[in-house]
Amino acid sequence: MTTVAPARSGRPLGLACLGLAAASGLLWGASALVWYRVTPAGRAPVAFEGVQVSPSLTGYALLALAGVAALVATGGVVRRVLAVLLGIAGVVVAVTATTALLGSPFATDAPAATLPQPPAGTSVDVLRFQPTAITPAPLLAVAGGLVLLAVAVLVVLREPRLTRLGARYAAPGKRPVEIDPDRAAWQDLDAGRDPTVDAADDPPRGAG
Repeated sequence: MTTVAPARSGRPLGLACLGLAAASGLLWGASALVWYRVTPAGRAPVAFEGVQVSPSLTGYALLALAGVAALVATGGVVRRVLAVLLGIAGVVVAVTATTALLGSPFATDAPAATLPQPPAGTSVDVLRFQPTAITPAPLLAVAGGLVLLAVAVLVVLREPRLTRLGARYAAPGKRPVEIDPDRAAWQDLDAGRDPTVDAADDPPRGAG
């Protein structure tokens, strides 16, 4: 019995690459926007950008961008593993950004080293439990994380149908070769083999 491989399509791979590019843009944008404005007593508000709140945002943005090339260049188990890693990154980003939307990071007695660092001349202790305005910017990071997760699910579920663009560079010996039945019979005869040995198992081929 011959197993028929599922037809491969370039569209899902294109969607996955587009999703990774979009996620990278969302995360990069979120890292550059202001997430918090903390107003200590008698002072001007202190703004904190996404990269100050979550320094790993730019790293995740670069990971998503690098994932485009990786998805195109890989296949099979390697591509699925890559998708799982991207999905985990997406979950981490989405959870981190959602937490940022729920309250001020300075409403805590946690060590100063674990909190976003303010500009020089401002102490973290001065900002603790002070009025904090939260901007919508973390929503971009949430969206970027969810897009990463969606791409990961798409790749894991549809990998057998995704185009493997790297296959064109495979060694010729590894490519499936279709041989004309009549030509194969002559090659068998030249090699001293009987081309009719498997006739009971396979129906005659090349009969017109």
